[in-house]
Amino acid sequence: MDDFAGTQTPVRRLTDPTEAIAALELAVPGLASLRLPAPAVINWPALEAGLGVNLPADYKLLCEIYPPFVIGDFLGVGAPTPGCEDAWVQGTREELETIADWCKEADLTVPLHPYPAPGGLLPWAGSTQGDFFLWTTSPADPREWTVTVASRSSVWWHYTGGAVQFLAELVGGVLEPWALPRLCAEVAAF
Repeated sequence: MDDFAGTQTPVRRLTDPTEAIAALELAVPGLASLRLPAPAVINWPALEAGLGVNLPADYKLLCEIYPPFVIGDFLGVGAPTPGCEDAWVQGTREELETIADWCKEADLTVPLHPYPAPGGLLPWAGSTQGDFFLWTTSPADPREWTVTVASRSSVWWHYTGGAVQFLAELVGGVLEPWALPRLCAEVAAF
């Protein structure tokens, strides 16, 4: 049995991080009220050196202008705390161990592997139910990375847009939430 639900593709991929944030703010109107008074100063070079890879600009912008938040009391998007980038890298490495186990257990026609394997999966968000929202780290340019969803119910699927656009389209009802609940647009900082 194959646990792969399929691939969803945006009508138009949003490559400008500001445009992706605007789409998310439109889908989640309360998000704008959580904006930080000043952008967080995250040491991205140190964090990315610790991970061994550069991260997508839309995600970095999201982390700089918003605190960690949860959408629909389900999907949590964390962010590195300035000055604690090493702890964030360590937490990501620990999540990669769990993802490695999930990849081994998944019954997928095309096997998936955690980062740092070529094109490996790297977590960027999670759910309160234990689902993972991951980047597929291929091709080499992070602006072109796509999203892979690994649900707790063992259903995996892909979205060929970026992380912030994924959030906007998932909450906005554009995407079929395969193996995930439909999300309401309520948002809260955590």
